Amino acid sequence: MSMIRPLSALSLVAASALVLAGCASDDTAAAEDSAAESTTEAATSVTITDNNGEHTIELPVESVVATDNRTFQTLDDWGIELTAAARSLMPTTISYKDDESIIDLGSHREPDLESIVAVDPDVVINGQRFTQFEEQIAELVPDATVLSLDPRDDEAFDAELKRQVEVLGQIFGKEAEAEQIEADFDAAVERVKAAYDSEDSVMSVITSGGEIGYSAPGVGRTFGPLYDLLGLTPALEVDDSSTDHQGDDISVEAIADSNPDWLLVMDRDAAVSADDPEYVAGADVIEASEPLANVTAVKDAQVVYMPADTYTNESIQTYTEFFNELADALEAAK
Repeated sequence: MSMIRPLSALSLVAASALVLAGCASDDTAAAEDSAAESTTEAATSVTITDNNGEHTIELPVESVVATDNRTFQTLDDWGIELTAAARSLMPTTISYKDDESIIDLGSHREPDLESIVAVDPDVVINGQRFTQFEEQIAELVPDATVLSLDPRDDEAFDAELKRQVEVLGQIFGKEAEAEQIEADFDAAVERVKAAYDSEDSVMSVITSGGEIGYSAPGVGRTFGPLYDLLGLTPALEVDDSSTDHQGDDISVEAIADSNPDWLLVMDRDAAVSADDPEYVAGADVIEASEPLANVTAVKDAQVVYMPADTYTNESIQTYTEFFNELADALEAAK
């Protein structure tokens, strides 16, 4: 015969404790979820630092204007919508170039700055050739944050390129993507350093209008910083070198006499006049130069060209691509 035993007082206490513990656990989870939601909702602004100091930008950013060539590739890769931009300065490799929905501000030679007012920007990513118009733009759109992220002369070039994408990543919620861009860049730099023999001399030149211009180590915005960054040994150093976009006008014979083991070339015209019937490709200029015919770099096919759009791009991605191509050539030459 079965008997139904009454629950002891101790059992009742234990059961109650389990119920209360379950409730407490549910309450904690709910509190954590609520806190997470509050944190997400609280992200209504971001504070960043550019060349001019600290700025707080309200989120989300709805109207973006871009004039800095170094940032076009990043913004394009991330699918950031622009309301106005210096489309006339963009290479055809950037999808914004032919997007008629984006107001074209023209080039830095004849900019249409007034059109910036029409799009009521939240942020203007200014720089490069438009740096000179920073004050004017700030006066035209006083409620906008006008950013300046140009690489600073007193800072390491690689760190400055990475700083650009880091700041943009903060603004547009692309921190993970920015980290990947930086990682790819660092990996490419390390590849070059590992493959390069410091006993090999390097010369950098710019071709334009069928001519060859010398690009000095440590000078200018394209090749200059790469000597220190990559630890390259210059084949030639000239006093009072300039930052001219076509390179310095020294004789090709002087370049040949330095007999570089490696020649780095930027074809300036490839980015701005490749469709011109009179355009001469940088490779053709180098190969047609009699004074360079017996130079080690040319004889041994150790000439590496920067991406065709470099002159009007110069993004961190441009350098990553170039460094990987340079590393490929250095590794193959071993």
